[in-house]
Amino acid sequence: MAKLGKRTRAARDAFEGKHNIAVTEAVELVKTHAVAKFDETIEISLQLGIDPRHADQMVRGTVSLPNGTGKTVRVAVFARGEKADEAKAAGADIVGAEDLMETVQGGTIDFDRCIATPDMMAVVGRLGKVLGPRNLMPNPRVGTVTMDVKEAVEAAKGGQVQFKAEKAGVVHAGIGKASFSAKKIEENVMAFVDAVQKAKPSGAKGTYMKKIAISSTMGPGVSLNVDNATGNE
Repeated sequence: MAKLGKRTRAARDAFEGKHNIAVTEAVELVKTHAVAKFDETIEISLQLGIDPRHADQMVRGTVSLPNGTGKTVRVAVFARGEKADEAKAAGADIVGAEDLMETVQGGTIDFDRCIATPDMMAVVGRLGKVLGPRNLMPNPRVGTVTMDVKEAVEAAKGGQVQFKAEKAGVVHAGIGKASFSAKKIEENVMAFVDAVQKAKPSGAKGTYMKKIAISSTMGPGVSLNVDNATGNE
């Protein structure tokens, strides 16, 4: 524990006074101090000037990160017949219909992304209280309710990230691993920020992006210069 304490103190000392810094510097700082015994996830958090309780201020969408997430994504697909076969061929980990619904209702959720064909939504709809809070409910707005299950599965497996604003107007996601090169992490940061920028809702007033920060799983966070991160500098 003493060793961990030393590492934590060293990281905090290194981050002291570092606020609103350029993306390149922030990435180097976070990457350098991601020293856990596992490959830490690089996480991003954006504080937006919105109130998601209003429909015209909700922010949600997807982004295919240029360098993927470094995470193995398990994909479940609700489909029947030919579309079920298509999902399996595309690499889906779990494919089913009522049987899969019963598995999920029983408390087994062994997947990170859920996709459904439109005709299956009557079945999937019964799982709203289970999948909704976990941000796993299929939604046509983010391409997870679709007849093109092949494309949806391949996108999910290839590093596509979903994002959705929480009650406080915060969007967060994992955007890579500490083992990635600094350049790859930086490219993923810029791609994610750009996607959230483009998802700005019509009802957003005033400053849209208030704060952006990145961190590693076990490390402190550091705030980015918003203008630098959005390319407006």
